[in-house]
Amino acid sequence: MAGHSKFKNIMHRKGAQDKKRSAMFSKLSREITVAAKMGMPDPDMNPRLRLAVNAAKAQSMPKDNIQRAIDKASGGDAENYEEVRYEGYGPGGVAVIVEALTDNRNRTATNVRTAFSKNGGNLGASGAVSHGFDRMGLITYPASVGDADTVFEAALEAGAEDVESGEEEHSIWTAMDALHEVSKALEASLGAADSAKLAWRPQTLVEVDEANAATLLKMIDTLEDDDDVQTVWGNYDVSDEVMAKLG
Repeated sequence: MAGHSKFKNIMHRKGAQDKKRSAMFSKLSREITVAAKMGMPDPDMNPRLRLAVNAAKAQSMPKDNIQRAIDKASGGDAENYEEVRYEGYGPGGVAVIVEALTDNRNRTATNVRTAFSKNGGNLGASGAVSHGFDRMGLITYPASVGDADTVFEAALEAGAEDVESGEEEHSIWTAMDALHEVSKALEASLGAADSAKLAWRPQTLVEVDEANAATLLKMIDTLEDDDDVQTVWGNYDVSDEVMAKLG
């Protein structure tokens, strides 16, 4: 889930980092396997694989797990995952994009549709909401890597397009086709990023009130808990005051 600095508060509110660690490793492994299968099994020769491996390392995924996911792609026993995108509206008219890697499109579609419908949302056709987002590269660093000015200077030097700095992290936005190049340049100046991936950046944000926020967060939790779902993006803005009331 991403798209606005306040979204990190939502992730910490759930406070389930350890509990979700194995599920997160499973999703990271799936992305590594797909990336390795689509290109060379060498991160230095395969930009997507390099980003996937870096993201796994940032989450302290063991080296053995990473290598096993790469080997699975060349071993011929890997499931045939396909990338699928779902679009729809959540409570309060919030636009939501769900990205999945699945080996069973029917199962995933049913689960995603159910998550939307049970939480006051509606799943739309492909392209229903993505026109309201820009497809960009997103690189994140913890706030501890440096102050806003330091990160801004490094990002500018690396060729990034925009930087958002919050209390907990820096979000560096790049042109879609410059993600790998900017990520590599930043690695030299700031070290390995927490994550680097293609993202959907909302062109405008929808402020969500307390009544809709609770249902929206429940819907996003349900989607993110699904093994097939890799990322959930939205154009919502939940204020600190609303977050505090929701606890």
